[in-house]
Amino acid sequence: MANRTNVLITVLVLVIVILAGVMLYAFVVQPKISGYTVEKQSEGVQIAVNYILAQLQQNGFVQIQVGNQSLILVPYQPPTTEASEAAVAQQ
Repeated sequence: MANRTNVLITVLVLVIVILAGVMLYAFVVQPKISGYTVEKQSEGVQIAVNYILAQLQQNGFVQIQVGNQSLILVPYQPPTTEASEAAVAQQ
């Protein structure tokens, strides 16, 4: 009987230790891993945008491959008020 009680106590202690480990992982380790991942993804996006802007300033355009197509980005120059007034005056 005493041997069975020792085995039962050992099993219950192991279950408690395993549950504590799961809780520790779920509430401490996993959020830190997720936060690190999001931080590095944001850093990668920022690096890519900075590279695109540098190429745009250097060359005046940026060519990006999307699958088997080529996407060309150029700076947008919105029409000024002078240009729109001249267009209205011509009509």
